[in-house]
Amino acid sequence: MIWFLGNQLEETDMEAVLQSDAPALFVITERQSQAVLQELSINMEADKSLVDICFCKVESQQECLYGTLAIPRLLDVLGSRYRMAYVITHRYVVLIDNSGFAMRLIERIRMKRGNQGETRERFLYNFIVEFISGDAEILEQYERELMEMEDETEKNISENFQSRLQPVRKQLLTLRGYYDQLMDMVREMEENEDRYFAHKQLKYFGTAADRAERLKDRTSYLLEYAQQVRDAHQALIDARQNKNMQFLTVISTIFFPLTLITGWYGMNFQNMPELKSGYPVVILVSLFVVVICLLIFKKRKIL
Repeated sequence: MIWFLGNQLEETDMEAVLQSDAPALFVITERQSQAVLQELSINMEADKSLVDICFCKVESQQECLYGTLAIPRLLDVLGSRYRMAYVITHRYVVLIDNSGFAMRLIERIRMKRGNQGETRERFLYNFIVEFISGDAEILEQYERELMEMEDETEKNISENFQSRLQPVRKQLLTLRGYYDQLMDMVREMEENEDRYFAHKQLKYFGTAADRAERLKDRTSYLLEYAQQVRDAHQALIDARQNKNMQFLTVISTIFFPLTLITGWYGMNFQNMPELKSGYPVVILVSLFVVVICLLIFKKRKIL
């Protein structure tokens, strides 16, 4: 698919693009890329195929800017990603995508925005903002989930707490890395070292980078919050274990003198005067020891 860039994207064809000086947008597949780029007289070296793309980045080549996008699927952050490459020249923006995701984003831009891309910079801004437009809502869902887990932790210790928290932390870590890459990529476009963009249009990249940075900061905050929830849960577990250990310590302390008494009288020496009538006395002594221990523990608020 080919469009002339403008306030409204105007669908066109290759012949009209080659005969015009107007900037144009191309969405092609990886299989078509070599032929299309050759027809546009663009020499570009891709370091890897689309299936191997793992990062969001941009790099300067001799005749163009070449970049890649690895966008997490918000409903399956740890799963497969939308992987695209793009080429930017002084006239063209070429999106290379096998999944159809780029086409869906462009259709959403055409439906939602009045200024769909009168310049390459404005279109790139619309495009980047469109695929991160729903991320704030997803991060809010993560926050609500963490708040629910915190409330459940305050009420009781859930057995499946770790199995619920661990995937959330992994997803947030993945998203934070993605936003960091995206922010660096757009900041590099804003620097405009090779002068591929008009100076007065660089504000769009600054705005997009700020949005990516806010998402990154939000994700970092959620990761800290997740750690606080995890620490609170661990503190409850430790408190329960300490209480159990305290109870066992009390029991051991009570029975230690009783064990000593039974061990002493279990020797059965002949010269013990208590051998014949000492059984009731031992029982009374044992009860006395237990009562004294309980009174001491009560006084010191151990029980």
